[in-house]
Amino acid sequence: MRRKKVKALLFTGMLAVSALLAGCSKNKDMDGKTVIEMVQYKPEAVEIFENLAQEFNSTHEDIYLKVESPNDAMTILKTRFIREDYPDIIGIGGDINYSYFVDSEILADISDYEGLKKIKQAYIDILEGLEFVPTEGIYGVPYVANAAGVLYNRQMFQEHGWQIPKTWDELMQLCEDIKNAGIQPFYFGFKDTWTCLAPWNALAVDLAPSDVCKQVNRGDTTFKKEYSQIPDKMLSLLQYGQNSPFAYGYNDACIAFARGEAAMFTIGSYAVPQIKSGNPELDIDSFVMPGSNRAEENVLNSGVDLQFCVTKECKNKEAAYKVLDFLLSHDMVQMYLDEQMAVPCVNEQFQLASILDGMKEYIEEGKMYDYQDHYYPSEMAVDAQIQTFLIEKDVDKFLEKFDRDWLRYNRDIIQKVKDYEKNQGK
Repeated sequence: MRRKKVKALLFTGMLAVSALLAGCSKNKDMDGKTVIEMVQYKPEAVEIFENLAQEFNSTHEDIYLKVESPNDAMTILKTRFIREDYPDIIGIGGDINYSYFVDSEILADISDYEGLKKIKQAYIDILEGLEFVPTEGIYGVPYVANAAGVLYNRQMFQEHGWQIPKTWDELMQLCEDIKNAGIQPFYFGFKDTWTCLAPWNALAVDLAPSDVCKQVNRGDTTFKKEYSQIPDKMLSLLQYGQNSPFAYGYNDACIAFARGEAAMFTIGSYAVPQIKSGNPELDIDSFVMPGSNRAEENVLNSGVDLQFCVTKECKNKEAAYKVLDFLLSHDMVQMYLDEQMAVPCVNEQFQLASILDGMKEYIEEGKMYDYQDHYYPSEMAVDAQIQTFLIEKDVDKFLEKFDRDWLRYNRDIIQKVKDYEKNQGK
């Protein structure tokens, strides 16, 4: 591994936490067993992974699975990579960090892993779409996904006879009907800037090309052109929320929705456990955000929430594959789905949470596109930019800044794309 390359591509300033990792040396052997170390990034799934590791270790005599679920796992991982201290398997999301890891040649090509045959092609395509330039090989095993659109109070809808909208005009009319019934249509938690991305992403899959970021990197278009409809529709949604939506955060919105203070919540399936903690009996369903008036073109906003990658420095790939086989077994996937209300990437029949009823046909058909923000560099702080725009309501200013910042923070990637295409004779 080329140390300088890794340092250049991963975020700087990570060495401050390196002292915390001084004791994290990998066990090469435990009672004659091969030790496979996994670091996973989901703090809400710590107990699940503890149970998975316990089950694996009780059923495998020759391999010991050691799972670590540190707080701020991505920072820990990047620091370890800089120090060339690699776990065998990492459990991460399908976002721009995965792109950095592939580009830095940290991950192993697992094209020979038989378990990939069980994975839905749509999610393998999503991971491949995250690569800055086309790369030979497969570097991640998609495990579970989440789905984002609109959560709604099913009982409230049934009591009022409201129908699920299939077009943007139908959604706007639904909001008027809900408002006329004396009920607030939406509740927003825009004090936490990241929540601004939920409706943004859900609209973008309908209104912009799925590969718009790559098109911009090639110089074929601009965000001002391709994102032209999204800001106005974000503002349209805003008028159907509570007063001062920027004074309330994610937890406030979850509590309010749980209490029935709004009929709908523009967020992903990942929010349901938090909502249910405030009202376990709440009957929640979901539907795909209809961003346009072409119902036949509606697409589910879904991305890889958790994937497993084997690092290039893994000394026992065969043992790592056995761990993956265990994780991909039907019972283990179902256990994860039950706990996290997630969407399976494994192409088998599973019992899905009822909150996904309205999205089931899209999941089964693989009719989905990834979250746009999975391509955004964190330095751009797009969530904060969207929040600022929603406050100022200046569309041109927002989109022009988006284009300028994209060129600024993606300079190296854009050059890499140009070099790649030049070498390809394009």
